[in-house]
Amino acid sequence: MNTKIRPKLLNFIVRRQGETLIGKFLIMNRIPLSIPDLRGREIELLTHCVRTNWVSSAGPQVAEFEEVVKSYTGRKYAVSTVNGTTALHIALVAAGIGAGDLVVVPDWTFAASVNAIYHAGATPYFHDISSDWSLDTSLVTQSLVEKNSRIKAVLAVHPIGRPAEIGILQKLCKNEKVILIEDAAGALGATYKGKSVGGFSDFATFSFNGNKVVTAGGGGMIVTDDDQFAKKVKHLSAQARCGTDYSHDAIGWNYRMTGLNAALGLAQMERIEAMISSRRDISDRYDQALLGRTDLLPPPPIAYGVSNGWLYNILCADENTARRLVNHMDKLNIETRIFWRTLSDQAPYKDAPQRLTGRSRSLSGRVVSLPSSSSLSSVEQDYIIQGLKDFRGDPAQPIT
Repeated sequence: MNTKIRPKLLNFIVRRQGETLIGKFLIMNRIPLSIPDLRGREIELLTHCVRTNWVSSAGPQVAEFEEVVKSYTGRKYAVSTVNGTTALHIALVAAGIGAGDLVVVPDWTFAASVNAIYHAGATPYFHDISSDWSLDTSLVTQSLVEKNSRIKAVLAVHPIGRPAEIGILQKLCKNEKVILIEDAAGALGATYKGKSVGGFSDFATFSFNGNKVVTAGGGGMIVTDDDQFAKKVKHLSAQARCGTDYSHDAIGWNYRMTGLNAALGLAQMERIEAMISSRRDISDRYDQALLGRTDLLPPPPIAYGVSNGWLYNILCADENTARRLVNHMDKLNIETRIFWRTLSDQAPYKDAPQRLTGRSRSLSGRVVSLPSSSSLSSVEQDYIIQGLKDFRGDPAQPIT
């Protein structure tokens, strides 16, 4: 028995898989942040891989998975990779972005977005975010109209499964003849004005890491409408090897996805809409639970699109409150986590150019992620919500 949890509000008893769930405060296993939802044909498709001996990157499942993601996002081509970071890295290289080039990127993102730029030999140009937590289009406009010839691309991150204001960036980059990239690592299934994210740019990348809505246990994907670009990415991801001979025409990488990963991804894609629907319902319940609170705020609304519900994040007044919340939930055996920090003031990136307003820095340490797995039960979410109700920030400190 976990002695850190004291049962309260003994309203009902539910038995599940040998556990006794008591009221809204139950003695249970730890509730994780975001875990794979493997309730489909994963075992069947993985077993087929093993029985047919197609477990490597040469297996037919890889091409099938690429076809499914390509169709889902409405793009003409899709190329799989071993993870989302390699997808972004090799796509930047294939697009000709390298030494001396600047890539506009939000200051509030996962480090992989920026690391991939460095891996390609280019330099990130940090821009701040807007009130919706995505790249500030007004700042990007200022930078592009200045005609800085070193700016070769804009990397727009769809943060936390939420669409960025990609339509404005699409028009802007087209007018200024700058490459537009969508880093949609955790946003597969999110929509912008009714259309799937990943479909507005020169190329987009996705991640199928274990904590994403759709997982392949790992893996990434590049989608594009440019056939020559797709061929180049695929070639570079296979060591730039020419045919079956050991001849190479460029420096390449072994970034290919395996058949095992692809089989897992295929099973997941069969259930993507159900998993997204579940996560959106979870987000809606959290929204309702936070109504009227001034010490904890829900994420800002999105006027132009719909999130896939990947991770639900709340805003605290300051980092101290956020840490108190994380500690409070941890004592209840609920995993929560402080989310992204601004990157431009961190040691590896502090010398990169920047165009900031301070919004990214103001969010650092204040955003906390709540459990959002599509398999999260209503009983578990009741328990989490009760934990939130029992927590109080400083009422004298309004959130800004």
